[in-house]
Amino acid sequence: MVRILGIDPGSRKTGVGIIDSYQQKVSHVHHSTINCGDGDFPLRLRTIFEELNDIIRQFRPQEMAIETVFMAQNPSSAIKLGQARGAAVCATVSNDIIVHEYAPKAIKQAVVGKGGADKKQVQYMIRLLLNLTENIQADAADGLAVAVCHANNRWAQNRLVANNTSSWRQF
Repeated sequence: MVRILGIDPGSRKTGVGIIDSYQQKVSHVHHSTINCGDGDFPLRLRTIFEELNDIIRQFRPQEMAIETVFMAQNPSSAIKLGQARGAAVCATVSNDIIVHEYAPKAIKQAVVGKGGADKKQVQYMIRLLLNLTENIQADAADGLAVAVCHANNRWAQNRLVANNTSSWRQF
């Protein structure tokens, strides 16, 4: 079993999801949203770093998965998103946790079945996949989706390695 921390970075809200993964099974451990507010940008980055450190100390994940930065129409927003992502990665690697990265389309594909899914579809599928009864805030659902995507990818890679034991005959 491996505990996976999924992060959907944002400079105002960062989604966090933690699951336990064993073979093809995933179970919900924790989800939350780090609210950074609208204040001074460096203080928002510090909030991400400090709150993630607290979450990591509390739940002890072994691996982390994070959404990669996509280039939005506004370059300034993309830069801020990259900095928020950097604060999350720094918090994680400072705790000696392995980091994995996934494109937004790959995450949606893994959870919903199509790369162009909207936030409501992701929220719905996360509730279904993790057998949750309450509504989940969109950013927290995205954090859980990143973790589920990594669990699926991890399981598939392990299966490929396990099934690659045949030997070729030499003539």
